[in-house]
Amino acid sequence: MTSYAMRHDSSLLRNDDPQPFEVVNGDSPSPVVLVCEHAGRAIPSDLRHLGLAPQIMDMHIAYDIGAGAVARLIADALDAPLVLQPYSRLVIDCNRPVEAADAIPETSDGVVVPGNRNLSQDSHKRRVEAIFEPFHRTISDLIEKSHRTTLVAIHSFTRHFSGLQRLWDVGFAFRADRQTAEFLADQLRRRDPSLLIGMNEPYAIDASDWSIPAHAEGRKLAHSLIEIRNDHLRDAAGHRRWADLLSGAIEELASRKAPS
Repeated sequence: MTSYAMRHDSSLLRNDDPQPFEVVNGDSPSPVVLVCEHAGRAIPSDLRHLGLAPQIMDMHIAYDIGAGAVARLIADALDAPLVLQPYSRLVIDCNRPVEAADAIPETSDGVVVPGNRNLSQDSHKRRVEAIFEPFHRTISDLIEKSHRTTLVAIHSFTRHFSGLQRLWDVGFAFRADRQTAEFLADQLRRRDPSLLIGMNEPYAIDASDWSIPAHAEGRKLAHSLIEIRNDHLRDAAGHRRWADLLSGAIEELASRKAPS
């Protein structure tokens, strides 16, 4: 598995800040492209931790717990290209339209984010140009680089949210492509019949999403956004189990999409 990242000049990011994206297996001609928009929890040094205590960055509001690790293992198993976002979704959410209120949230699951309150238009623009735009240009470039048939986004969700218990083990979100989501869900059921699988649960793809609508729907790529409950992803064994389940399902999907 190869990995690289490129630095982009920005008035926001300093030389010691992480790059605005990471690419794994960028030279792979695989028909599958993987994305993980909430893989990281970095904050540009100029933003002074967004005024948050360090322990907040261990919470689900800061990143999708375990999703990056699972995505890397799937990319390794499939030798597929993967684009990861190293910055926290609290800096800018790379799976939201930039004009959305929760693209740079002032509060998240009841937690106030001081560094996002009363943000100026210029400060908002700096985050978009420094992080959001290069991340999504990279996804587009990878899709156009080779013959791609499939885009899969890897996410995780928290079991307890806004006073609700969400008991699904995994969910498949879709809008334009129900067929792919149902195929992947069926593949998981065959591999582990005990799984409780949500279809458009706990989330569905809608106007509040960005990556799948922007990169997959218009190109008519097979696609799904996969949400794994994050208490399954607290250790390496959990990462491996879910990567094995999903890589097998995605590989079967890709083989069905391959030209005969």
